[in-house]
Amino acid sequence: MDRYERLANAFVGLADTLVADYDAIELAQQLIDSTMALLPIAAAGILLGDAAGQLHLFASSSEETRLLELLQVEADVGPCLEAYRTGQPVHVDDLSTEASRWPAFVERAEEYRFVAVSALPLRLREERIGALNLFRAQTGPMAREDVAVGQALADVASVGILHQRILTKSELVNQQLQTALNTRIVIEQAKGVLAERGAIDMDRAFNLLRGHARSAQRRLADLARDVVNGADTTAILDAGSA
Repeated sequence: MDRYERLANAFVGLADTLVADYDAIELAQQLIDSTMALLPIAAAGILLGDAAGQLHLFASSSEETRLLELLQVEADVGPCLEAYRTGQPVHVDDLSTEASRWPAFVERAEEYRFVAVSALPLRLREERIGALNLFRAQTGPMAREDVAVGQALADVASVGILHQRILTKSELVNQQLQTALNTRIVIEQAKGVLAERGAIDMDRAFNLLRGHARSAQRRLADLARDVVNGADTTAILDAGSA
């Protein structure tokens, strides 16, 4: 399958989420999966803004990426925050050159062997809702066509997250975004439960949770809530040993 076919499939996959009562968490994770499959990157993460403009972690490709994104939020500085606030892409071809600008972020990124980053805004016209971070393991600029693909995927996901704004009042959309952010907390808790019960790492726990939700045709958020509330997780964990 060539890259154009894979890109077309990625857009179809994102479009499939644009239905009534869509799962914003799954949409965000689909964006992460697509960027990892189509772009020469080592990791990806998404920060999403709430009604007050405060950014929150929304999706990530790994536990290391999750921690790095949380560090940006806590420090209130970093490329992802800059892309969100300005609405413009932020490209850093060599993170070591920004050590004085973002010391904690650069130190942690280098610890995880990320040496370059591109942060792309999640936006719809003038509306900015978050940012997509693309981490690389080699220094140097990201190819123009790769940046274009990444931004196109981010724009499609932004439409998915905000598409109901056309039909509803902004207060309802803000409530939906806040609900999605709260849901992410439940998913993180469910990952912890599975990691402890199965003696597995957090990335593996999330993959098992997401895989079971898909096979059972359930919303990821609903399954995560059941896990947190004490549901039997044998079937979920058994899939990891199959």
